[in-house]
Amino acid sequence: MPATKPPYPSEFRAEAVRLVRESGKKLQQIAADLGVSEASLRKWVRQAEIDAGQRPGLTTAEREELNRLRRENRILREEREILKKVLHAAYGGTTKDENGVQPKLYVPPVA
Repeated sequence: MPATKPPYPSEFRAEAVRLVRESGKKLQQIAADLGVSEASLRKWVRQAEIDAGQRPGLTTAEREELNRLRRENRILREEREILKKVLHAAYGGTTKDENGVQPKLYVPPVA
């Protein structure tokens, strides 16, 4: 498994983007000076443009929320599957009664 570098701090990325926009140097030269790949620097510039509303796409905040919601959704699905298995085991391998009707689980009202 290849070793990955930890992400660059947001301050470093913001400064790199500022250099690309204001220095007048080519992106390739700035990337070499900073010791980052051109692809990474190009991605940072593109994301900064999206965050500033200059380009269509998901902003950083939207992307973080999407990842959080996907993670939450995955956890909820796993919990739901566990509950299904518990109910299945509690009813002896079936969740339907002798008439083929799914029994309702009593849930007390919340006060």
